[in-house]
Amino acid sequence: MPCSQEELGSLFLFEKLAPDQLARLCREGRVEEFAPGPVYGEGDPATCFYVLLEGTVVLSRRIGDYDVETSRSSSRGVYAGAFQAYLGDRLRQVYNSSLHVLEPTRFFVLPAETFAAVMHEWFPMAVHLLEGLFFGVKSAQEAVGQRERLMALGSLSAGLTHELNNPAAAAVRATSALRERVAAMRHTLGIIAARPYRRDTLETLVDVQERTAERVAKATALSPLEAADREDALCDWLDDHGIADGWQLAPTFVQAGLDTDWLDQVTAAVDSDTLEGAVRWLNYTVETELLMNEIEESTTRVSALVTAAKQYSQLDRAPYQVTDVHELLDSTLLMVSAKIGPHITVVKEYDRSLPKIPAYPGELNQVWTNLIDNAAAAMNSIDADGTLTVRTARDGDHLLVEFRDTGPGVPADIRDRIFDPFFTTKPVGEGTGLGLDISWRIIVNKHNGDLRFHSVPGDTRFQVRLPLASADPRSPQ
Repeated sequence: MPCSQEELGSLFLFEKLAPDQLARLCREGRVEEFAPGPVYGEGDPATCFYVLLEGTVVLSRRIGDYDVETSRSSSRGVYAGAFQAYLGDRLRQVYNSSLHVLEPTRFFVLPAETFAAVMHEWFPMAVHLLEGLFFGVKSAQEAVGQRERLMALGSLSAGLTHELNNPAAAAVRATSALRERVAAMRHTLGIIAARPYRRDTLETLVDVQERTAERVAKATALSPLEAADREDALCDWLDDHGIADGWQLAPTFVQAGLDTDWLDQVTAAVDSDTLEGAVRWLNYTVETELLMNEIEESTTRVSALVTAAKQYSQLDRAPYQVTDVHELLDSTLLMVSAKIGPHITVVKEYDRSLPKIPAYPGELNQVWTNLIDNAAAAMNSIDADGTLTVRTARDGDHLLVEFRDTGPGVPADIRDRIFDPFFTTKPVGEGTGLGLDISWRIIVNKHNGDLRFHSVPGDTRFQVRLPLASADPRSPQ
């Protein structure tokens, strides 16, 4: 189609060009009309620079097997295509989105080589500035993004180490105490064996020992008042039967769920001269069982933490898979529990009937970490206890994950900027300003979802919406 210098000069993109520059554009470029449909596809070699003259254009990005619309316009002069051709071979020259038109549409089309040439000839200083800006921002994003990941890794490692240390130390203490109790039990057993017990008496005593171990395993927790009353009753019983230091034995028996009726069974099994030795021997049995329970609980806690760390990091998992969001949330909350702190109460409002969804679980964990970290920082900034509520629900054909905190809220004057790269409200050195930007890109660009927030003082909610159904992507974006 014919190219009009006057039409080009009327566009905001070319309005400052001289007549000879407009003439060159018309000479080396062309005007084309496209029927409704595609103009070029994402990932194809970027061969042309397109400027809208008339019609309606839609730009989209490929997410899995879906095309996600990123912008739509009918404004004359909007452009797309090879607009980074001036960077040359330093950047892979491909279309970073797909372009299609909704109605018969005219474009001014300029070959990428010509666009690069006129940029370098007509605007050399601008090209240098744009090159510096493009590669500078790219380098800064990579450096700060790496730093953000290292800071998150360091924080999580410190939290995990702290969480692992408590059960590990408890297991070490219990093992040391268990060794002492077993040694004392052997000593006491030797004393009992040296006494002239009848065979049936020893069999009865062993039977009492076995039933004692069973009662320890089935012991139920008592209220402080109930425990105190039972300790008093046991102390009185032990004193009445001439067993010294009964106040030291009674708490152990109470913890194991034993009472005076049980001690009466021991009395019936042995004579009065050997009663104290038998009671102390059975006390070691109780202590041994309790210590083994403590070791089991501690090692189970360590195992649970390791499992949570594995779930969080998604080791040995495919990068894209059908996953349970609740498992991801639980593992993340456990991993960042040290950062949340003791003054924040975590409330889970899960809809367990929600189905599993196709997603990148490792990257969703990164989103949860960023949102929980921001909520905790907001609540820790005020001198008051806070509540973090994590809620899941169905929202149409999406799964909703909401993080609600009772912090001071997001100030109205910065709400339009919190998803911008490098914007942070934290003190210098404590935040990179990439957490929410990364989260937004993971949810919106990679999962075809939505991330938004509502905030008033005392009630800030970040809401993530993820599609309930999606196809397995051809390759990671």
